[in-house]
Amino acid sequence: MFVENAPLQQRNTFGIAAKCQFLLEVHSESELVAALNTATVKNLPLLVLGGGSNIVFSHDYAGLVLCPMLKGISCLADQGQVVVIEAAAGENWHMFVQYCLGKGWYGLENLSLIPGTVGASPIQNIGAYGVEIKDCFHSLRAICRQTGQAREFSLTDCQFGYRDSIFKRELKDAYIITHVRFTLSTIPVLKMQYGDIAQEITQRGISQPSPIDIACAVVAIRQRKLPDPAVIGNAGSFFKNPVISQSQFDDLKIQFPQIIAYPQGERVKLAAGWLIEQTGWKGKSFGQAGVYEKQALVLVNRGGASGQEIMLLAQTIQQDVLSKFGVALEIEANII
Repeated sequence: MFVENAPLQQRNTFGIAAKCQFLLEVHSESELVAALNTATVKNLPLLVLGGGSNIVFSHDYAGLVLCPMLKGISCLADQGQVVVIEAAAGENWHMFVQYCLGKGWYGLENLSLIPGTVGASPIQNIGAYGVEIKDCFHSLRAICRQTGQAREFSLTDCQFGYRDSIFKRELKDAYIITHVRFTLSTIPVLKMQYGDIAQEITQRGISQPSPIDIACAVVAIRQRKLPDPAVIGNAGSFFKNPVISQSQFDDLKIQFPQIIAYPQGERVKLAAGWLIEQTGWKGKSFGQAGVYEKQALVLVNRGGASGQEIMLLAQTIQQDVLSKFGVALEIEANII
């Protein structure tokens, strides 16, 4: 059922008080195709909105906001040590990770507590603590917005990169993901190369951690570092960690010996939060928008901030980082 002049404040984790011309929840692929046909006939712009955890509404949306609510988790193949699990796009990501752990299907534990839906997870190849979606990805099913036809995408088809996929480039706004499949293991393979996880496990006095222990450690770390959207509006990491050439990094290292960086093949990934903190923005505010006190990579809504305020803050931070370091910060959130 179409809802006119629908409020979106409860549908985006920033808590921005935007509205849309029409809103529709769909619970199946057939409903999704019907909605696409309606949008075409009425010549309505279309925005697909999942958990709203990576979006900034800079204004009201003059068109149809489509919310995929498809549910369901199933095991498509069980080869003993390896299983293929399919989850519908409307499933909550963290709940899906928890479900897999409860079934003894491992590989996603480092991605615990990431907000959003399963359907949104491949679009930006979500990642945390040494693991990305692409590491466990099998395939996905999506509906073409133009034709309404279903298409299967393999790992290669998705062209995953750092916080990137073909759905953010050549096929941006071309498909709506309905189901995602993952290849998981029934044998625990722990990934603890990030110091925060190892430190958390040690502090808990655990000598032989399990995947569930890793998940609990990740949840605890994220809860300490990142604000709960239910308490203070935010979209998680607002900027991507920039990747620069080795020669540019060498020059920066001379000028800023304490700079935080990680090898990225022949290039170097910088910690965007550290760059922002060095410009003095950590904990500061710009109107009702601000930079989180515990993590400079996170912009927050301190209460009643508009999308324009958040974008002005983001642009000012970008300018300051570029002026100080010569590094361009790219916004990770989607701006509407």
